[in-house]
Amino acid sequence: MKKIFILICSLSVLISCKNKSEEVEIDEIKTETPADTIASKDTLATIETVVPEVKEEKINEEDIKEVKVETKEAKMEYASFGSKFKENKALTKEEMLKKYKSMKKGDTLAVQFKSKIKDVCKKKGCWMSMDLANEKESFVRFKDYGFFVPLNADNSNAIVTGRAYLDVITVDELKHYAKDGGKSEEEIAKITEPKITYAFQADGVLIEK
Repeated sequence: MKKIFILICSLSVLISCKNKSEEVEIDEIKTETPADTIASKDTLATIETVVPEVKEEKINEEDIKEVKVETKEAKMEYASFGSKFKENKALTKEEMLKKYKSMKKGDTLAVQFKSKIKDVCKKKGCWMSMDLANEKESFVRFKDYGFFVPLNADNSNAIVTGRAYLDVITVDELKHYAKDGGKSEEEIAKITEPKITYAFQADGVLIEK
């Protein structure tokens, strides 16, 4: 009987120890708090943040259209004097000066050139001077005095057609032209020598309106 009693007591102790160990395991499992769980989820959410993929849009070359801007050159309007003519490869003032410098007395050159009118006869408009490069000028008379230009044509753009030549203007002629040009008596008195000029006899003149 004693042996049986001892055996029963031993079994009771073993069963009691087993139950305690299970309780300890359950308590250890329950020690994880909701706060810890939430914190770990937030950490994972931060680490696993998904960056949205940005797609590059390709530009279709067919959608690109060339825009052509058409520019129209403004047409100059001219008043015509003397023989009517159309501009035909008129030389610039620089080109005309080169032509004059290549000439000698007695040479003539049929040509058109365009420049600005520097001065006009203030009595009749029977002559004018046209600007050349390097402070030079061409003295323009009109063929047979057959036509005249406006007295206020100074500083107007013009095209002349006719013949260019070198001319020697006497002192008397120079004084006469100076007087017609409105020069003062003092300026006229300073003219004491003849002058070789770049002369031009115009058949026709176009003056910009």
